[in-house]
Amino acid sequence: MKLDERHLVQLAAVVQTGSVTEGAALIGLTQPAVSRTLAMLEKRLGEPLFHKGRRPLEPTALGRALADHGQVMLAASRKASELVDDFRHGQGGVVRLGGVPFFMDALIAGMIAEFQHAHPSVRIDQSYGYLPDLSAAILADRIDIGVCPIDILDEGSGLTFQEILPAHNVIACGITHPLLLKRKITAADLVAYPWIAPPSGSPLLSDLHRILLWLGVSEIRVRYSGGSPLSVVNYMKATDALTVLPHSVVFALRRDKAITALPFDFPQPERALGLLRLAAAPRAPAVDAFAAHVGNSFATLRHLIKRHEQAVVWGA
Repeated sequence: MKLDERHLVQLAAVVQTGSVTEGAALIGLTQPAVSRTLAMLEKRLGEPLFHKGRRPLEPTALGRALADHGQVMLAASRKASELVDDFRHGQGGVVRLGGVPFFMDALIAGMIAEFQHAHPSVRIDQSYGYLPDLSAAILADRIDIGVCPIDILDEGSGLTFQEILPAHNVIACGITHPLLLKRKITAADLVAYPWIAPPSGSPLLSDLHRILLWLGVSEIRVRYSGGSPLSVVNYMKATDALTVLPHSVVFALRRDKAITALPFDFPQPERALGLLRLAAAPRAPAVDAFAAHVGNSFATLRHLIKRHEQAVVWGA
């Protein structure tokens, strides 16, 4: 005998509440409709589902056994409804996120943690990449958001870009670097020390070349290249090496008291850090909520970084 799952759900609701009226209200039906279902079910089974004359309603052994099956379906239905509600309100789902390593590790990782305190049911799937990789991944529907610096977004790319922080690079070093004791740093001072080259594909690598051209320097001693953010920081802590980093990254790592910025100014790239997304993509509420959270976090961070920049005596 095949039973209608909806009938078992109605039976479970009545058994759970002990009343046809309350059971109907629990699952959004009317009392007459549920009463008809129970009468039809008893007729089909040829057995009573409730003991007569008992209040609250008391199920028979058969009624209890069938209600247990209905309760499983009722719980699954509730969970599915909650999942849909969470999805619609940005409280559930998956955000597929890719970004440039230094920004992801120093800044975005903490923002992910803050976001999930308020959205614990949202899962974040993170990957790394630079602009070409992130653009390709978005267009191929492998990620929803790319966090990266951009100078110009090609027209007709099918992507949108939301600026969250203007570019400002610094020459970074360990906090005990000898050049921090100098009142005025020169190009010759910078050349005298070893350098860490940013990874291939990183905009920081082209920024380093532009700085050298501006300084009139044809060559530097690159002792280390291609390291992860953590390895670069640890290398600078143990050596007198220099490198180019976004000031926001150095600012974010200031509490670790491992690296700092040299008070040396140079021309800045016309670039901005921002969120890269597919222009015509259907908007997933969790993705929109996360993008808004990152944007708001950087709005606050922008003022703190600006104050930190003003506290540094820049020279050239």
